[in-house]
Order: sequence, then structure tokens, then C-alpha cells
Amino acid sequence: MKSEKEKMLLGENYFSNDKALVLERNKAKQLLHRLNVTEYVMNGNARAILRELLPNAHKRIYVEPPFYCDYGYNLYLGEGVYFNLNCVVLDAAKVVIGNNVFFGPGVQIYTATHPTNAVERQKHQFAKPITIGNDCWIGGNAIICPGVKIGNGCTIGAGSVVTKDIPDNSLAVGNPAKVIRKLIE
Repeated sequence: MKSEKEKMLLGENYFSNDKALVLERNKAKQLLHRLNVTEYVMNGNARAILRELLPNAHKRIYVEPPFYCDYGYNLYLGEGVYFNLNCVVLDAAKVVIGNNVFFGPGVQIYTATHPTNAVERQKHQFAKPITIGNDCWIGGNAIICPGVKIGNGCTIGAGSVVTKDIPDNSLAVGNPAKVIRKLIE
């Protein structure tokens, strides 16, 4: 029989208040508290916290506190990733972010989602992975929804809500985000 964590990582319905998952989220919250409150500046202590919180991240990333995530271990961050203030990553599923990706303040990335049926929603949730390619810029307060893939070289306009895949080298804006032009012909 699969654990709730195994179900979560496989994208299956799982019970998010499972004791093991709650413990893992609490560990992440303790590390985030140290990052966001105790340190609050990027220094050697903050980098050590990030290495523990984000074991699958390249060593050359920059996270401007405050920063928030559920687990941390589901974030696969490439070299040169930059998160500005107040970014949130709900990482119940894998979030893969390429090299040289910049996030404006308040960007939110959601892998977690819920059944639309109210009775089912009380019992479980599920998560869908998100992928963001290399050399992207995600504008402030953009929201990236579960299951989305953003190609290489994309710019997502501030305040956009990305609900569908965005092809390489595209400028996408709006709610829902729509490609308004190619950035490289």
C-alpha cells in the first residue's frame, strides 16, 4: 500500500493532513521561519538554510526573504534562479525551474489542486507538476497554476494568471494569460 507521500508525489489523490506530510511541512516552516525572520538577508546562514530547505537547487540561486514553500525538496532550481520578495511555491508536486529564471515580487506557483466536488474535496487533494524553462522572466504577482509548462525564453507579464502551457520565446499576459507575441522570430 502506498503512503500518502508516495501518492502525492505520483500525482494521485492523497490526504494532505497525513501525519508524515504534516511533519515535513512543519520542518519546512521551521527553516522558513529562520530564513524569513531570523536572517532576513542573504548571508552565509541564509545560504545554509536554503541548502537544507532546497536540497535539489543549484548552489547559485538567490532568494529574497520572505519566501514560502510547502516542502522545499520538490523544487528543482537551476543555476541563477532569482526569487524576489514574497514568492510562494506550493510544491506538493515537482517544480522544475531552468537556469537564469527571474521571479518578480509576489509570484505564486501552485502545484496543489483540489477536486471540484465539495464532498471529494473534504477527503483529499492532488498535485500536478510545473516546469519553467531556461531564461524566463515571471513578472510580479503572476500566478502559475498546476500542471503548466512554460517554455524557454518566456516573459510572463505582471499579474498574469498562467492556466495553460506557454511555448518557447513567448510574451504572455492577462487573466488567463495569453501569448500576445513571439519574442524571437
